[in-house]
Amino acid sequence: MHTVALATAGRLLHFELGVAYEIFGNPPLGSEDDWYDVSLCGPGPIQVGPFKLEPDHGLDHLATADTVIVPAYVDVDDPLPTELVEAVRAAYEAGARVASLCTGAFVLGAAGLLDGRRATTHWAHTDQLRARHPLALVDPDVLYTDNGRVLTAAGKAAAVDLCLHLVNLDHGAAIANTVARRLVVPPHRDGGQAQFVTTPIQVSGDHQLARLLAWVQERLDQPLTVTDLARQVSTSPRNLGRQFRSVTGQAPIQWLLTQRVRRAQELLESTDQSIEAVAVATGMGTATTLRRQFKRIVGVPPDSYRRSFRSTKAG
Repeated sequence: MHTVALATAGRLLHFELGVAYEIFGNPPLGSEDDWYDVSLCGPGPIQVGPFKLEPDHGLDHLATADTVIVPAYVDVDDPLPTELVEAVRAAYEAGARVASLCTGAFVLGAAGLLDGRRATTHWAHTDQLRARHPLALVDPDVLYTDNGRVLTAAGKAAAVDLCLHLVNLDHGAAIANTVARRLVVPPHRDGGQAQFVTTPIQVSGDHQLARLLAWVQERLDQPLTVTDLARQVSTSPRNLGRQFRSVTGQAPIQWLLTQRVRRAQELLESTDQSIEAVAVATGMGTATTLRRQFKRIVGVPPDSYRRSFRSTKAG
């Protein structure tokens, strides 16, 4: 049987650990003899939310596993257990496939497994992962990454996506679909994390851009240009561009386009407006333009986004 070791130490989030155990620890009907042999590995009792769990094996057992899963940690600013990092590195060097769920990616980074590889984690922590491990190719938009023997998942539900992906690799699409049906989730989700990310404006109130950004938010349905924005704060388009990149990390026109798409998301969630009407209300002009830019920024078409995120309060 394919052995799966859940690598644990320190304070863990219970959702991701529960997801891994649910998927790898419960074979679908007819696959009992060819499923996974799952074990919980750690240096001692493990704190998982309000619960304490007793491991089946010590961390040295990771080096004997076919697949090692590193669940999510409560606080990425907590010092990572050295023995865990070393055990995960040793498991990889022994030939194991290593996958992280959510903030478990920080353990893989500390073990040196993300250097030169695509990686992700929960969107709220991707900047921190990139800063801590500059050699990693951090992608904040995807639900998971697969580098062969090193895989990473984004936050929460993306742990389900990655675990189902591993089942698909090991047992095929039909079995993965069976597991997904049991969990009442899609076997594969379109798009990436961008569709779940909120983008609040974080500019202090006394900064001249704060007033400009608020002014733009009230006029997203209008055909604004960079020159219009610069004129509003009595500066040149070039100087405005420097300020925008310094404060928002984007050029003015890119920031404006992103805000139009975010407004479109709100309208798709909360109204019955047609795609054409949403395009006009957000300054996109045509449904074709909205669909193209929405898919580029969010990762899924607006029609699919509406089906997935339509607020139950609408109508």
